[in-house]
Amino acid sequence: MDVAVQTVSLRKSYLGRGGRRVAVQGLTMTVPAGGVHGFLGPNGSGKTTTIRMLLGLIRPDSGTAELFGRRVPKELPQVIDRVGAIVESPKFFPAFTGRQNLRLLADAIGTPRPRIDEVLEVTHLRDRGRDRYAGYSLGMKQRLAIAATLLKDPELLIFDEPTNGLDPAGIREVRDTMLTLGRAGKTILVSSHILAEVEHVADTVTIIGHGRTLAEGAVTEILGGGGAPQVRIGISSPGQAEDVLSTAGLRVTREGEHLLVTGAEDPAEITKVLAGHGLYVRELTPIRPDLESAFLSLTADEGLGSDADRDAGGLATGGAA
Repeated sequence: MDVAVQTVSLRKSYLGRGGRRVAVQGLTMTVPAGGVHGFLGPNGSGKTTTIRMLLGLIRPDSGTAELFGRRVPKELPQVIDRVGAIVESPKFFPAFTGRQNLRLLADAIGTPRPRIDEVLEVTHLRDRGRDRYAGYSLGMKQRLAIAATLLKDPELLIFDEPTNGLDPAGIREVRDTMLTLGRAGKTILVSSHILAEVEHVADTVTIIGHGRTLAEGAVTEILGGGGAPQVRIGISSPGQAEDVLSTAGLRVTREGEHLLVTGAEDPAEITKVLAGHGLYVRELTPIRPDLESAFLSLTADEGLGSDADRDAGGLATGGAA
């Protein structure tokens, strides 16, 4: 497997009024080349600190960080042209059009002007390139920022919370742009505290809490480790059905007039057991595992719930569908 980003036992602490605070502690992460990799954790869990270390903006106390096999920050100049990043909101001239802003940047870094049309196309801004930046929606402004990072055609793009402050339409626009780039062979490392956002765009994911790695791998693998399959059923005699299913070795929980059944590998098994006792379901809905349930399972013993509540923004479980 080709690797774009790798950290091993990365650690960073800060000295504050209350003493030394560890922001990242022993973080190990591997980002495969190509596709979208989600970097997931509550606000305050060390995501931005990790990204700043990857970009050479701050130095780790210990551990190693590499981009394309080159040690950061010592060997960063050898690979910096292969990396584009959005860590903070970039500044553009409000009175200039999107195209004019990109032209200034292209001229400054020596990028041929035809590249401007290419990046506007990729970020779905070609039809709005001649509009003034001041009239852009928040989603369009963020996509213009992505277009700016693409001017030098980097192989790796690092986005720190790229949908913060966006409405559902803006989130969808940025998400679609990241998917387009990932499918084109770029490597996207995107940090987020919005679980649904990562689940919709990521091929692989690293989940962190308190500055350390809790889980890493393909999203399908993480979801698969979220527990036994569950099915919600509606039936006219829930009490009797609960007794029958429990006797059959399934775990059953009452949810009003519905039953939540855990442990059946195939929903047909539930209907077969109930039908054998003259009970027939009127509703049967498999519950698809998601990153929210996986995260809660992983962090059950970490005490992250209270910390996330204290942190600004916490951990959001919703997002644009």
